[in-house]
Amino acid sequence: MSAPQPTPDLTRLPDAAGWFGPYGGSYIPETLAPACAQLAEEYARAASDPAFEEQLGALLRDYVGRPTPIQRADRLTAFVRDGAPAGRGAEIWLKREDLAHTGAHKINNTLGQALLARRMGKSRVIAETGAGQHGVASATAAAHLGLACDVYMGAEDARRQRLNVVRMRLLGARVVEVDAGSRTLKDATNEALRDWMGSVAHTHYIIGSVVGPHPFPMIVRDLQSVIGREARAQCLERLGRPPDAIVACVGGGSNAAGIFFPFIDDTGVRLIGVEAGGLGEAPGRHAAPLNFGTPGVLHGSLSYVMQDADGQTADVHSCSAGLDYPGVGPEHALWKDAGRVDYTRVTDDEALDAFSRLARLEGIIPALESAHAVAHAIDQARRMPAGAVVLVNLSGRGDKDVDEADRLLAERNTRG
Repeated sequence: MSAPQPTPDLTRLPDAAGWFGPYGGSYIPETLAPACAQLAEEYARAASDPAFEEQLGALLRDYVGRPTPIQRADRLTAFVRDGAPAGRGAEIWLKREDLAHTGAHKINNTLGQALLARRMGKSRVIAETGAGQHGVASATAAAHLGLACDVYMGAEDARRQRLNVVRMRLLGARVVEVDAGSRTLKDATNEALRDWMGSVAHTHYIIGSVVGPHPFPMIVRDLQSVIGREARAQCLERLGRPPDAIVACVGGGSNAAGIFFPFIDDTGVRLIGVEAGGLGEAPGRHAAPLNFGTPGVLHGSLSYVMQDADGQTADVHSCSAGLDYPGVGPEHALWKDAGRVDYTRVTDDEALDAFSRLARLEGIIPALESAHAVAHAIDQARRMPAGAVVLVNLSGRGDKDVDEADRLLAERNTRG
């Protein structure tokens, strides 16, 4: 019988080959290996270059509007306490990534990667997008830095997120709607990878989440960790201590990785990732690979994936286009196995209720992705002591979702 393996130092990963324990790696065709190697080398140089840090920091401050604030959700907290047993009902605070330029956290990553593209001499960037926020952020970064930009988007997502399609085109990007497969994020990613294989000499692929081959999961996590660093400092200043729990939605996992990573060593802070529970637990009715998936390879790395018995990627569902993805970042897979992060799920109906509730109680319309985190935070806060604090990463605003949410709520009301 082999001896148990020690838990790796979660703050010092990935290793040089891109492994987060047993997850990650680089499962790519030979045509992309030089591009990934070039990106890893350029990122290593940039990460130790004060000029790069200063340039990115200035963009985040002056263009994006960072730091984004934290805010106590007073009326939502009162709602929690009204439904909680005596002495229960934690305060809910929001990390307001919805106030960043373009309306979501995605811009933190796209500006950093666009700067790397220029350092590598690439004149064009491409991106995949589901909810459209990463596409808008990629188009925004490209416009600001003078790069050509093509964005791949599933045709079903383009229907659900028409406002963001218009925004991308206004910003000068070409939006390529993908009709293959389920016509959602997985299929858009497939087409973006095909493009990159044929254009790698002058094109950089701005992957939007902590997925894909090494070094993308590391780069995206690092660029999004500005969220957690700010939140930690803000909580110490406003509360005098870290929060008791942090809740974030998880699709590919970039906003969650960004806020979780700076707290990984704070073992007194419970970290909770919320996947898309969709319409139920049956295959094809949800998008929750950390809850129901098994290890497999998708889009260049090994992580938890929704797949059938033959290893074929399974269909998934969520009311939220940004969570409608059958895989998850490899670092999340390690955090799950190590027990450092708890992963749960929230159904479409629960997310829609939270979408409406935050709007009516706080005057904030959240993205449907973020509404999943809000829904679980309400439930979690009701079971915690009244003096505790739950911090929700409000990863994006919901302008893009109002038509789809209105349609879904009307359908639900019709069903009774």
